[in-house]
Amino acid sequence: MSETIQSVSDIPPLIATSVVRGSEQGQSHGGVFIVDPASQSVLQVLDWNTANIDWAGRGWDRGLRGIAFHDGEVYIAASDELFVYDQQFRQLRSFRSPYLKHCHEISVHDGKLYLASTGFDSILAFDLAAQEFTWGLHAAKVDGDWQAHRFDPKSDVGPPSRNQLHINYVDCSAAGLSFAGLRTRGIISLAPGASLQPQVELPEGVHNACLTDDGVIFNDTAANFLRYVRRDGEERRFPFPTYPDDELEFAGIDDSKIARQGFGRGLCLINDQLIAAGSSPSTVSVFDLASGQSVMSVNFSRDIRNAIHGLEVWPYPVPSVS
Repeated sequence: MSETIQSVSDIPPLIATSVVRGSEQGQSHGGVFIVDPASQSVLQVLDWNTANIDWAGRGWDRGLRGIAFHDGEVYIAASDELFVYDQQFRQLRSFRSPYLKHCHEISVHDGKLYLASTGFDSILAFDLAAQEFTWGLHAAKVDGDWQAHRFDPKSDVGPPSRNQLHINYVDCSAAGLSFAGLRTRGIISLAPGASLQPQVELPEGVHNACLTDDGVIFNDTAANFLRYVRRDGEERRFPFPTYPDDELEFAGIDDSKIARQGFGRGLCLINDQLIAAGSSPSTVSVFDLASGQSVMSVNFSRDIRNAIHGLEVWPYPVPSVS
């Protein structure tokens, strides 16, 4: 890995979703944004404002979540619905499952889209060719042992809605399926026979924990850092940007229960050296893992309630959405 900080002009556009925590009915509660690091500009391509929202709780049903791409289309998860858009963000279709609740991240691999159903402590699989939910995996930790149970997401016999693990990240690749959450205390992988095996221990209170070739990287949300820990024990911490209180909207609305500065969520690897991460109020930052320095940061809201949720490299031409 090179120690030279790469040029901002070489960073590709990024797509981010946001959630406005504590927003009220009639207000915008998030959106979708294309961030151009080279010009430090932000294009809002979708304002998420619908009446069909559960207004109980904090961020819960508000805003848009995980992002994935397949066959030239954009898949974006809301709390309990999967939406499909074209590259100009015209809605094409949407799908629901009774076991999709408080969805966080999503991941595409080998013709399947996997969704972290936080409210059901589960991972759901969506077949991209058939365009339907095909199976679910419920995870639980009982007396220190991990247990997994497969279920049919189209049936009425499934897991209870408990949110005990707060699963917020799922990843699937040729190496297998893995997930992590606020209370999983590590990255957990699905082994042959539908058994669950811990891969690495992590502190409580993390988002977006994923393995890299030489270690693990995650948003240590409870500590307001992005952390990169190598297998050889070397560690780098990247603090999230914060702003003076007199520049913030809704400053002091809540110290932690609804919103706070430096709340880290949303993460994507740009290449083997650069990583993008999200934080609140809605800010996208790019960090250099080799040098341990911040490369750039773009803020597009000073509303303390407005938090980044999903974050990915944008693979298509920048849309001409006004």
